Amino acid sequence: MALKTVLCAALCGLAGLASAAGRPVPSNLMALYNHAKDSECEKPLSSNRFKDGHGRSGFTYCGDYEGVVYLSGPKGRLGDIDVDCDGANRSKGDCSNDLTGQGQTSFKDEVQGYGLQDLDANVHGYVVFGNEGKKPSYLPSDSGIEPLSVVAVVCNNRLFYGIWGDTNGNTDTGEVAISLAQACFPEKGLTANNGHEDHDVLFVAFKGEEAKPGADGADWKADNFNTFEESLSTIGDRMVAKIGPKASESTGVAMPTPSSPHGGLVTITVVLVTIVVIAGC
Repeated sequence: MALKTVLCAALCGLAGLASAAGRPVPSNLMALYNHAKDSECEKPLSSNRFKDGHGRSGFTYCGDYEGVVYLSGPKGRLGDIDVDCDGANRSKGDCSNDLTGQGQTSFKDEVQGYGLQDLDANVHGYVVFGNEGKKPSYLPSDSGIEPLSVVAVVCNNRLFYGIWGDTNGNTDTGEVAISLAQACFPEKGLTANNGHEDHDVLFVAFKGEEAKPGADGADWKADNFNTFEESLSTIGDRMVAKIGPKASESTGVAMPTPSSPHGGLVTITVVLVTIVVIAGC
């Protein structure tokens, strides 16, 4: 019995690590990443005068790829990561040094319809996408992005899923919930006042209702980041698989199947589940 308990605990820990490590980046999403990194945006959806939070300007919301909106910077720059702690429990844990946090997120009223007080940055890996309150301004909803819909985040050579959960009240870009920031860069000790300043992070939001989990399509009441992030994977995988080449490029590129973004993590998960069943966890 003691061995079984130890085995089950170890398996649960491994499962958590698999989720926390993110997913391999599928080839079609990597093509978008490389395009955004190597090229100026050809079809801007907004002003290009947005900033990165550290004084650098030239960022825009881009529509070069059909069906998605992504953040694009100047001269080969992608987004960076600044830590956001807005919402419920905004002073918890590594958010305790947040001096500029807000008591609520932009879609609090809708979140409450899901049975929550508000999004919790320590659990819900949300992305701050869009800017309102000062000029220039841009709301992704004007381009067909639904509030609380899935967002793909490529960081540290891995793929994570978050949601569009907040907007910036100024002209800065590149903010994410602290839970997502720490999952992206676990070795950096990120806190509310310490972000990732390299411009190598891609944020991709998906147009349409299909990208929105709604009340029943995600584990909104999860008590940790890994559980919530994994609950977004079904929708996230499906939306990522639909990312095609640019309209000006050949459409003969082989597309990944919905399950392929997980790569080796699918194998790990299957093995873990099999062992759990055998062990009777």
